[in-house]
Amino acid sequence: MTRVLICLLSCLFAASVLAESGGGESVTPIPPAEHSDAAKVELGRKLFDDPRLSHDDVVACSGCHELRSGGEDGRARSIGTDGKPLDFNTPTVFNASGNARLNWEANFRTLEGQNESVLLNARIMNTTWDELLAKLRNDTNYLKNFFAIYGKGPTRASVLDALTTFERSLVTPNSRFDRRLRGEFGAISPEEEQGYQLFKSYGCVACHQGANFGGNLLQPFGIFDDPFRPHGDNGDGRDRFAATGADGDGRLYRVPSLRNVAVTAPYFHNGYSSSLAEAVEIMGRSQLGRTLSQDDIQLIVKFLNTLTGEYEGRPLTDHGSTSK
Repeated sequence: MTRVLICLLSCLFAASVLAESGGGESVTPIPPAEHSDAAKVELGRKLFDDPRLSHDDVVACSGCHELRSGGEDGRARSIGTDGKPLDFNTPTVFNASGNARLNWEANFRTLEGQNESVLLNARIMNTTWDELLAKLRNDTNYLKNFFAIYGKGPTRASVLDALTTFERSLVTPNSRFDRRLRGEFGAISPEEEQGYQLFKSYGCVACHQGANFGGNLLQPFGIFDDPFRPHGDNGDGRDRFAATGADGDGRLYRVPSLRNVAVTAPYFHNGYSSSLAEAVEIMGRSQLGRTLSQDDIQLIVKFLNTLTGEYEGRPLTDHGSTSK
């Protein structure tokens, strides 16, 4: 309870500072991808798409992180190797390099550590380094690529380096709201601008801030109301406590990035809602103790739609879209 109170007060304080400063921006445009070694990026892309990184060659990283849409798989929870849903909704891989903490439990601070955990997790990729490296070393093309880039065959360090170099290229700049932040105020409509001002005035921006509109903080979920408990779906204790076992970590989760949120449904750590409007209503009630009007909800949703960026020169789409 003490930690919940501290988190709540910190959010309210941050929101009040913004209000008193005249609504100064605590969000910034997303920067373009770092200049990276193109050969490493392409090697990492190949690894990302290769099911041989998993035990028995059953799934690639791209199987749960689809780059043709929102960088996730559109499911409430992906299915693990045991045939059961995984503990958490799959986060998008887009802009993950801009998050200070990774995973819903916020249990990793580096892409390298998070990637290794996924590869070795018995319910996800379910491989071992011995198995994975043997496959790559038996592939003539991989051997050629690794020797050209790293001066030797595949190793644990070089596989993780190639994967994370590719993932750092997965940024989605040039959303309409980024253009607005850079001074092109006509990039968003008056209603979308009104939604952004509501997003700030309600205090949402206190936790969803920075270039990624989140991804930096740990906060308790369900401060004023737990929307999942009446439905028998409160995550079954799957929260930061499950990762750390530390007192006070119950109901703590990483604040997700809102980048591309309009195309990354379903929402929340358990994939509870496929409606962005419902997610906004739940956040107002659960985290702010406010019942938002339908007009305000729709305006905020309009604003959130302006956060959809571009990858490889095209706007991202959701899983139901057929646009190219």
